[in-house]
Amino acid sequence: MSDFGAYMDRNISLEPTQKGSLDGLTFAVKDVFAIKDYVPSAGNPDWLHSHEPANETAPAIISLLNNGATLKGTTITDELMYSLNGENYHYGTPINPRDPSRIPGGSSCGSAVTVGAKLTDFSLGTDTGGSVRIPSSYCGIYGIRPSHGVVNIDGVIPLAKSFDTVGWMTQTAEMLMKVGDVLLPPQENGSFSRFIMGKDAWALADEEVKKALLPLLEKLEKSVPSYSTTIIAEEGLQKWAEVFRMLQGREIWQEHGAWIQRVNPTFGPGIAERFRWASTLKEEDIAQYQQKRRIIQQRMEKLLEDDGILIIPTAPGIAPLINLPTRELEVRRNQTFQLCCMAGLTGFPQVNLPLTTLNGIPVGLSFIAGRNQDRKLLRLVSEWTEKW
Repeated sequence: MSDFGAYMDRNISLEPTQKGSLDGLTFAVKDVFAIKDYVPSAGNPDWLHSHEPANETAPAIISLLNNGATLKGTTITDELMYSLNGENYHYGTPINPRDPSRIPGGSSCGSAVTVGAKLTDFSLGTDTGGSVRIPSSYCGIYGIRPSHGVVNIDGVIPLAKSFDTVGWMTQTAEMLMKVGDVLLPPQENGSFSRFIMGKDAWALADEEVKKALLPLLEKLEKSVPSYSTTIIAEEGLQKWAEVFRMLQGREIWQEHGAWIQRVNPTFGPGIAERFRWASTLKEEDIAQYQQKRRIIQQRMEKLLEDDGILIIPTAPGIAPLINLPTRELEVRRNQTFQLCCMAGLTGFPQVNLPLTTLNGIPVGLSFIAGRNQDRKLLRLVSEWTEKW
């Protein structure tokens, strides 16, 4: 399949509106971004048929066009972005270019595949609970979930607004920074002096993944001013993941519940069960989790401040095989959320670095920085990628 099954619509293309730093570069966008006179599907036919074409194009896309980039199409996403797998019941599963027998990861699956297969120079996705970071890890590419709110998210179908971000994926760290120079606002300069390994996060990784990443950690330890280990969540990352899951679930139903009740859409396995669960959450159940979120934010802010980097595995393991039973995938999803929830709950930026493999299958390493340290983080990633 020439397009690796990644594209939702290759007939949608937009030429650059001005010259700029992205001249000659191509990109694709997850099918949740508004493009004038087009209806994004959000990965579900019932959504596609029950919504009107957009009146305007999303500002993030306009920024890229204004800097010389060319839009080459929209890409497949998991239904309403509510998955980390990339297996779409209606439109198919984009082919993981590193191993066709494995899932690409979701929900920005098609966008990751276009980059991993070198169909475009970069791509846009969204990341609420890991939807840029996980497909980046599984497909062996760079990907960033930026600080919450720093990239304009207008014109993007929401999932859970207090967690939603616009992220991007590239083949190289240099390109990741180049796109960031266009999408990110000005931020303070500086450098990172403290590198912290989260012991409880590493305990979630498969043993073979830890062995694959160990040489990178040893090299890093010898090369940085300060290297230490810590327990990130004394109460357990499972508790943090539960805070994320409850808050996200409530926001999702507030956002999409009325549409689901009106249209009664058909959802694929896993997605349908999640929406049914979200519909049971009540506002009075959520207050305690809001308070817990604030405590987590304060703890992480104190840990990283403006000069700290948290080092964790991006995912517990390599990309799972396609067509696994839903129950087995849910077990892996729960483990994955324990790693992804840190940046989600705090709104901190996180980058996946594809620096090693396990029997040829990508293994992702992640750097998390404090809020609004995005540009500094991208510079660090670029510098260290050259060294490694």
